[in-house]
Amino acid sequence: MSSSDIKMKRITATGALSIGRARLRQVQVLVSAVGAGRLTITDGSGGATVLDLDFSVDLSHVADIPDLGILVTTDPFVSVATNISAATIYYA
Repeated sequence: MSSSDIKMKRITATGALSIGRARLRQVQVLVSAVGAGRLTITDGSGGATVLDLDFSVDLSHVADIPDLGILVTTDPFVSVATNISAATIYYA
């Protein structure tokens, strides 16, 4: 049983998630057919990198984040979304 409600945010571009302090729990991405994908999330705009993932081309991927997830103290900011058509970020 989960200790908190899980929420989600779908993105199609870089920028702030506008969700405030959060624990990232899972990321689902759809990589375009153009080339390999990369998704980078920082703790606020210009903050420390908290998640940096590479994905193979033309597939959907799921990245589970173990234990309690990654704590982002300000607001998660997608700083890089190379060849990512869309991503859904699950958080608590």
